[in-house]
Amino acid sequence: MNFEFLFENLNNYKASLSKEWLLTNGLGGYAGSTIIGAHMRTHQGYLIASLKPPVDRFLVFSKTNERLVCGSRIYDLTTSQHKGPYTSEYNQGNMHLKSFKYDGAITYVYEAGGLRLTKTIALVYGKNQCVIAYTLENSGPAAGVVITPLMNYRDHGEHMTVDDLRFELPAEVFKEIRDEASGNVGFYYSPVSNPDVRVSLVSAGCEMVKRNNIYDENMELQFELDNDADGLDCHIKPYDFVIEVAEGGVSTATFVCTADIKQTEGKKKGAFPAIATISKETAFEEITKAKNRVNELIEQSGFDNEDELAGVLTVAADQFITDRKSTGEKTIMAGYPWFTDWGRDTMIAFTGLCLETKRFEDAKSILISFSKYIKNGLIPNMFPDDGKEPLYNTADASLWYFYAVYNYLKYVNTEEAWKFVENEIFPGLQEIMGAYRKGTMFSIGMDDDALMRAGGGLDQITWMDVRIGDEVITPRHGKPVEINALWYNALKSMEEISRGIAKRTHNKPENYLAYAGGCSDLAKWVKEAFVEEFWYEEGGYLYDVVGEDFKDATLRPNQIFAVSLPFTMLDAQKAKAVVNVVKDRLYVGEGLRSLDVDDPQYIGIYQGCMEKRDRAYHQGTAWGFLLGPFIESFLKINGFSDESKEEAKTFFEPIKQHLVHNCIGSISEIFDGDAPHPGRGCYAQAWSVGEVLRAYALLKKDV
Repeated sequence: MNFEFLFENLNNYKASLSKEWLLTNGLGGYAGSTIIGAHMRTHQGYLIASLKPPVDRFLVFSKTNERLVCGSRIYDLTTSQHKGPYTSEYNQGNMHLKSFKYDGAITYVYEAGGLRLTKTIALVYGKNQCVIAYTLENSGPAAGVVITPLMNYRDHGEHMTVDDLRFELPAEVFKEIRDEASGNVGFYYSPVSNPDVRVSLVSAGCEMVKRNNIYDENMELQFELDNDADGLDCHIKPYDFVIEVAEGGVSTATFVCTADIKQTEGKKKGAFPAIATISKETAFEEITKAKNRVNELIEQSGFDNEDELAGVLTVAADQFITDRKSTGEKTIMAGYPWFTDWGRDTMIAFTGLCLETKRFEDAKSILISFSKYIKNGLIPNMFPDDGKEPLYNTADASLWYFYAVYNYLKYVNTEEAWKFVENEIFPGLQEIMGAYRKGTMFSIGMDDDALMRAGGGLDQITWMDVRIGDEVITPRHGKPVEINALWYNALKSMEEISRGIAKRTHNKPENYLAYAGGCSDLAKWVKEAFVEEFWYEEGGYLYDVVGEDFKDATLRPNQIFAVSLPFTMLDAQKAKAVVNVVKDRLYVGEGLRSLDVDDPQYIGIYQGCMEKRDRAYHQGTAWGFLLGPFIESFLKINGFSDESKEEAKTFFEPIKQHLVHNCIGSISEIFDGDAPHPGRGCYAQAWSVGEVLRAYALLKKDV
């Protein structure tokens, strides 16, 4: 995997600003900026640490600015945007930027005044640690580079003022590191608001000089400004670091930034771990490990090494699989930069991210992680970023859990896997099934016709869940079409799982067979009622929601799940009609629109203040994850023929183009419903990546 942009694609500041990069550390922490090195949103920096994985995320290390010094000439490589007295002021160091590369690490190469500066950034997997390797090559007289780190301590979605910095990071919190034996220089600090955290920045191969002007004030973040938000941020820069290079020589240096937390157990409880001594080779070694890990992920997936799209998506998938400290297991981050782990998103993304990439142990761990949080038959909708108790306001996450378990057994299908599900997962599935049949929170429960009802009042519990104050933007209370498609699939999945366990267990197999029979009988009633209630003959598609006294014929993509899921209730003719309507009226290339363009409520642009964006979120905005069920449905109605697979390949072309826009190598959460459909929302979304990868893998399989 290798994405590279050369000078001609980097010298236009504004045109390049929307192209971002992302690195992650497996803890929920991440790093990100743009391909020209300028920040454009609050959620960017070289180290955004997760202090309680995968949540409590704080920006501690924003970036480094560089200035090449050649005799009396200074070439400022800083690329940034600041508020001026009358208009924005730009530092366009990108005019010296010769190339940008993403290959598991991030590399910027600058040239000016006979000097070539290579700067490579990586995150250390499993640690809140960023490394930067510098190589300075000189074809002229003795010269050097001055490196200025910009530091911080703030929530990753907030911003700082100089007054905030003076309170949070006053001068006295900064302590110098000067180790003559190793040559290490640097500093460390603990923020006033959280003395249990220590941020350290250590270098090897540099000299360190204390600065007088220590604040980087009023950095403008264009993404925030474009969305009517406060687009100003400030950072502190207490020291400069200098690398010198002899005439015709080459110099190297390493920087290591680490966020540590006081140890909570053992003999050193209450103390910080020691700050490690580093060498000039440290960053280079860690960068090699990061690149090797990328290659190992691709190799493990089993995809053809020449299949570039599969390789890119396999690496993108890895960015979302993280540790969860509260369970000691793995989880899936819904999207970067602001989402945490959401139940619905996790279970939808699960197959593509974990099973298609053959990360079966991670898959097992994720199923355990969510089983620990089942409450009243529901798995969590979301875990807040502040580490508080999870929220359970979702009707579909628990039903998607059945889909994930069913696929886990389908892909792994070992005696060990079946025993694991029997002992550790099946009881939770029974709890969910019982709660849905009897009724549980948020008005979720089976109606007299065996269909599933959900929602009431101000509760928004399907994936179309926006509410602004007391205004419900997409009211879907009643019997939503995808909830009932999932309910039928949960029953059929439970039937299959129960029969599979009965074949293998020595623990009263007759009980599992009886349970399977009950699920089978109920599924027949659901199927009969579904076809009768949901088929909209006049439109040739499915109603979106059915209520006691209404049937909502609004054309939305939710009906596609009635075709794509493993068990369908529709005959071939109805399934084909649904897919054709969706293809003709909702498909846009990068995803499916959430609402028909001819609907009077349609909003085609997702931009502006939060309220404007919320109103567009499910009212026309296109969603990338819906490509998965759409492509699978298209293949299904065509019998997975060779001809249909050839046509389906064209559905991936817009995604291939998207991979070099927005977040390089990943897929956005959403896209404008209107052309040219730019990526919006989270710039890297788990279910977008997972579902596209899952659908792409279908082209390689004999189904």
